[in-house]
Amino acid sequence: MLYIYVACFFLLGLLMGSFYCVLGMRIPEKRNFIFDHSRCDSCSHELKLYEMIPVFSYFSQEGKCRYCNAKISPLLPLVEMATGILYAISFFSFGFTLDFLLAILIISLLMIVLVSDLSYLMIPDSILIFFALCFLIVQYFRVGLEETFYHLLTGAFLFVLMYLIMCLGNKLFKKESLGGGDIKMLFLFGLILDPLLGTLSIFLGSFIALPISIIIFIKCKENIIPFGPFLLLSFLLIYFSKITPEMILTFLGI
Repeated sequence: MLYIYVACFFLLGLLMGSFYCVLGMRIPEKRNFIFDHSRCDSCSHELKLYEMIPVFSYFSQEGKCRYCNAKISPLLPLVEMATGILYAISFFSFGFTLDFLLAILIISLLMIVLVSDLSYLMIPDSILIFFALCFLIVQYFRVGLEETFYHLLTGAFLFVLMYLIMCLGNKLFKKESLGGGDIKMLFLFGLILDPLLGTLSIFLGSFIALPISIIIFIKCKENIIPFGPFLLLSFLLIYFSKITPEMILTFLGI
């Protein structure tokens, strides 16, 4: 039965990954993501249902539009597949619990921000506000009112910490080093993590981003690298690892 549920959540993740791509592409442009039909970005052909099957449609069409042969971004099937895999891993790790619901919310935020930040170099406030409210509601039922208030304070602490890091980066590099969305997103981290793990997520995100950023800079000569997806990836890794502050302090011998 466990593996049937895992398979079901994998399929659900494929479908939701496709929806997250729509959200990540349309919300920054303030386009209707509920009633507007999906279309080819090049020729505006309205897509049929069989042209929107997650992952399968991309490969069956060889990554191109059937009508104008314009290339479809490979980000679409990657997000769909990653969401399916992460949904399945989440259920396998947490089962039917509030921890599982939080994992799903974190994955959803990661995928939407991944598409939005890579496509437009922005993280819309509406996305952050929506997920902040979701995190607060789940945390209230998961840990109670007092602990939820503690996480609100943690979110404020991480927000200030990230703002100070941005100010230092701006001074060192003589230009904007972080986007406003990256700073606001740390507030959401605090709604789930404690101060130590939240701080760790910043350094882990930077560690993951460094080699990838160097490769992108060498190949594409891009000076602007979206940091949001790396932060969220580190957030997800810390959450899935189930690591605790006590484990870190014990490892450090403190």
